[in-house]
Order: sequence, then structure tokens, then C-alpha cells
Amino acid sequence: MANRIARPRAVVLIVDDELIIRETIGEFLQQQGYDVVLAPSGEDAIKRITDRRFDIILCDINLPGVDGLEVLDRVRQVSPETSVMLITAYATVENAVEAFQKGAHDFLMKPILLEEVGNKIRRLLTLRDLSMENQWLRRELNREAEADRLIGKSAAMQRVHELIRRVAPTPSTVLIQGESGTGKELVARAIHRQSTEARPRDGRFIALNCAAIPADLLENQLFGHRRGAFTGADRDSSGVFIHAGDGTVFLDEIGELPLGTQAKLLRTLEQKEIFPVGANEPVEIEARIVAATNKDLTREVEAGRFREDLFYRLNVLTIPLPPLRERRDDIPELVEFLLARHARLLGKRFTGVSHEAMQTLMTARWKGNVRELDNAIQRAVILGEAPLITPFDLPPDLAPPPNDPFAVDDLSKAVERFEKMHIERILKQTPDKREAARRLDIGLSSLYRKIELLGIEVPNS
Repeated sequence: MANRIARPRAVVLIVDDELIIRETIGEFLQQQGYDVVLAPSGEDAIKRITDRRFDIILCDINLPGVDGLEVLDRVRQVSPETSVMLITAYATVENAVEAFQKGAHDFLMKPILLEEVGNKIRRLLTLRDLSMENQWLRRELNREAEADRLIGKSAAMQRVHELIRRVAPTPSTVLIQGESGTGKELVARAIHRQSTEARPRDGRFIALNCAAIPADLLENQLFGHRRGAFTGADRDSSGVFIHAGDGTVFLDEIGELPLGTQAKLLRTLEQKEIFPVGANEPVEIEARIVAATNKDLTREVEAGRFREDLFYRLNVLTIPLPPLRERRDDIPELVEFLLARHARLLGKRFTGVSHEAMQTLMTARWKGNVRELDNAIQRAVILGEAPLITPFDLPPDLAPPPNDPFAVDDLSKAVERFEKMHIERILKQTPDKREAARRLDIGLSSLYRKIELLGIEVPNS
């Protein structure tokens, strides 16, 4: 086993105008193995935190001049990762609420018990380490998702890959349509990556969920603002279009955009310029817009909830992303990838999925699409005993209903039934057998053979 790199000693700043308190706590913490810095006033503390980073700050609230809450405000500005513990001789609900709202992590009451000080500092450092570890794991998860991106070699996904390949080198706006959980952001990232490969650029990929941001903040996020545009705007702020440079702005859930903001976005698409809030002159932009929705925008236009002119501007090229139930032959590859990822992150070793578990996964309804599959595999890795995932490790609601056409014991029969249903659906959409064979990515003779073998009723041409 590799040796762990020794963690540097935590640095603690003690701020108190009473000499005996700060020196007593300081000596105790030094004996506990911490590096300690003492500050007799709020002014001195602010100077020190500007010049040096601290892991923990113990600060008296009632300091002459600059008090503890002002010190706390400054810490949040210059060193938000630092944990602050406030010291007070008398705590009230009001000052406790104010302190926690401002970002304090804990309280110490006078008279101070040194053992309590040690316990609280150890707890804060443990929480900080867990937070940092979680952030690292999330970055790793995102990095792996970036590296593997769109998984699937089914005919449906091959068409998606082909559309991405064709549109990526162009500056055209793209609209991605698909149910929640199908991976629309992964398609947008693939477009951005391939466009960068085709035409070297320095721009970023920036994703914005239009449904997750309050309407009064959304325009500021999109277009930015000028200093003095409203109360509290003490500096210029760049919106996502400027921040992305010549990269890609991904507007997820575009169907939730308020009508007023839709009008401004339309101008952005038409003129390639934005008006930051409070600006007198427009600002040119270079970013490409990729939008996504799980709604039928045609119906939204008919209902008056989405502008028709914006819809046509967005709908230059649409990439329909199929739900997981329409590309079941991608499930084994997705399961293999997700199992390896979650097993590594959770420190477990799995060699695969049992035949029975794979049958359950292949025949599930997957209303939540790939996101639901991801959750199911993560749950299985948490509950499962290596080396194989079994049906008992999977969510109980994955089993198909009794009348489900895939509810059979034999995996090959389930795949056969799905294949029959899929071919029948394509033939209903495209009675021309040559076109149907092309869409199914098989030869015409193979299509005739499957029609006969599977007993498929061919609709009248």
C-alpha cells in the first residue's frame, strides 16, 4: 500500500481582546499539535486573514472597534473555505441566527472549556475534510462522464452520433429534444468538444438550467449587468454569453424560459449581441447556443407559452434523443460503465451483473431513463456483496408489470420480443422496406428474414 502524504498541520487564528483568554487557548492548541496565531483585535485579525490562509478562526463577537461579525464577513469574502467559530459571553437566539446566516460554523460560550474547544475544532476539521473529499469525488465523477460521454452503439444512438458529427463543425444553433434523464447535456458537451476539435477555440462550455433559476435572476445570469444597474450592483458582471467566449452556452429546459426573456434571447440569436442590465450599448458575443427541452415546443407555441419566432430560430437543427426503453441493446454497455464507475468511487470490486439481474435491467420500464439506471446501479453497488450484482440488490420497482411484453424468464426471448416490437414500429412509420432496413441499419434480405422468423405483420404499403 502506498504511503499517505502527511497532511500539513492545521493553522488556527485566535481573536480576543482579553490576553489571558487568547494565550490560554493558544497554548492548549499548540499542545494539541496545531499552529496558532494570536490577534488582539478585529482590525489585526482582518489584516492577518488578508495576508495568510487559516483553517480555523476562533473570534470573540464583542470586540472593540471591528467586532466578530465584521471579521466573519471579511473571512467569507477572502477565504470562504475557512471555518469560523464565534466566542461569546452571552448567546441569544437573535445573534446566533445572525451569525449562522453570515456563515459561522459554531459557537463557544464563556467561560471556555478547553476540552470543548479541542472537540469542536476536530469536528470542524473533519467536516471540512469530508467536504473536500466529496468535491473531489464529484470532480472525478464529472471527469469520467466527460471522458466517456455518450455511451451506446444502437441504431438510435448511431443516428444521434451522426447528427452531432455533422453539426459540430458549424456555428448553427442546435435544439436537443428528449425526456428527462436521457443525457441531453452529454449531447451538448459532445457538440462542444467536437466543434473545438474541428476549429480550435479557447471558449468554455457553460450550462444553465432555465427551470432552476428564479425569473428575476435569470436575465442577470444570461446577460450580466453594469455597475449601478440596481441596488447592490457594485461592479460589472459578465453573463454566461460573455463568460463562454467563443465556446458553447447550453440552455437546458429552454421551454421554461419566461416570455419576456424569450424576446431578449431572440435578439441575441438574431444579432449575436446582448444588452447587459443597465447597459446603454449592446455587446457582441461569439458563443454558440445549444438548447434542450423535454417539452413539445410546437404545442407550447400553440398554447402561447413559447414564442414562435424563437422556436424557429432554435430549431435550425433538432437532435431527438431516444428514451432508454427505445435503445435497450445499449443497456449492457451502460451497466458495465456505471458499475465500474460506482464500484471505484465506493471502493468495491465487482466483476459484473448476474444473468437474472441483467434480465431485470433489460426488461425494466425506465421511466427515468439513463438517470434512473445510474441510480439503480449506484444502489446495487452500495447494497451488493461482490463480485456480482444480483436482483436482490436492485430497486424492487424495476420488475415489469405482469402484462409487460418483456416479462419472460429467458433473456433471449425478452430481446427477441423487443426486436419484434421495434421492427413493427419502424415498419408502421416507414412502410417502404428499403427505407425501413436503412433505418434499422440492416440489409434488406436480413429484414425479410426477420419478418418471417419473428412473425411480423407488415402494414399495407
